Amino acid sequence: MTKSLPPLSRREARRRDRRKAILDVASRSFMENGYAATTMSSIAATLGGSKGTLWSYFPCKEALFAAVLDDATTAYRARLAEILDPEGDLAGTLRTLGLNLLTKITSPESIALYRLVASESGRFPEMGAIFYQYAPGSTRRLIAEFLERAMDRGLLRRADPELAARTFAVLMLSGCHQSLVWGQIERATAEQIEADVEHGLDCFLRAYAPPAR
Repeated sequence: MTKSLPPLSRREARRRDRRKAILDVASRSFMENGYAATTMSSIAATLGGSKGTLWSYFPCKEALFAAVLDDATTAYRARLAEILDPEGDLAGTLRTLGLNLLTKITSPESIALYRLVASESGRFPEMGAIFYQYAPGSTRRLIAEFLERAMDRGLLRRADPELAARTFAVLMLSGCHQSLVWGQIERATAEQIEADVEHGLDCFLRAYAPPAR
């Protein structure tokens, strides 16, 4: 039987709520104003507190940006861990993964974040590094672990699992995601997402098919 966690003290609850409020304000500021224009001072002013209070939670803008991304992706990483059943049907699991992944990254919020990072990471490489760590990097690590277990089961040919995960992700992103990024379409339909996943999955399984016995 799982033991329940002890209730938070009033002080701990206030600190948790304050941290969430900071992340909400920071997330809006990053998305609306960009990374360069977002400052710790402006966030503190919006919150109505001092910079000292803000710094007691986050020592710098880079740490705050990392926390925003971590907060935004925690639930999604947990969902991927549920999808990637190492004992399940390989093709079915990868299809579910592809549909879930492509639906997530073609959302308006994800496209806006992608464009933000693409436009500002040249001037702020730390921003690009943080984004990669919490978004595509963490997703690819989970996929690589799953693919390596599939290779161990003989369901895929033996190869570098990290490269295989990158190949899978690139194939999924090659269609409507690119059209959204470059403004060729306003939104991705369920039919477009499904078609991209089917095409990408077919290419991936052909490329990593196990040797004939």
